[in-house]
Amino acid sequence: MWGFIFSAIAGAAMSVQGVMNTRLSDKIGIYEANAFVQGTAFVLSVLAVWILGKGDFKEIGAVNKWYLLGGVLGLVITITVMLGIGKLSPTVAISTILITQLLVAAIIDAFGLMGSEQVAFGWNKFAGLAVMIGGVLLFKFK
Repeated sequence: MWGFIFSAIAGAAMSVQGVMNTRLSDKIGIYEANAFVQGTAFVLSVLAVWILGKGDFKEIGAVNKWYLLGGVLGLVITITVMLGIGKLSPTVAISTILITQLLVAAIIDAFGLMGSEQVAFGWNKFAGLAVMIGGVLLFKFK
């Protein structure tokens, strides 16, 4: 149950943050907004490590080097969310993002990529994606 609760909070926060970041970028610029958002996240992350951290940065050398690109993806995510919401409505942009997230997650599951347990991707999951895509088209249809 906690996984669903945390996931719902993440989804809501991502949608609200995407709109907030886009509005901020309208005033100060997209790259300036990104620097502010990522800078704020960095400061809060350092505080969280200081207060709650139980890990060990010395172990970073043992991690697959590809996994260190997560921060780069943070930059890509923040900028492209702002661009998407700026060009589309928040509903259409976030719906497209969610569908793409689901598709990529399904590919990761189906092939067991990045150390994930392999999970079959059957016809019912393809049908679910088709329904979601149909929903976005209905939202976009005037």
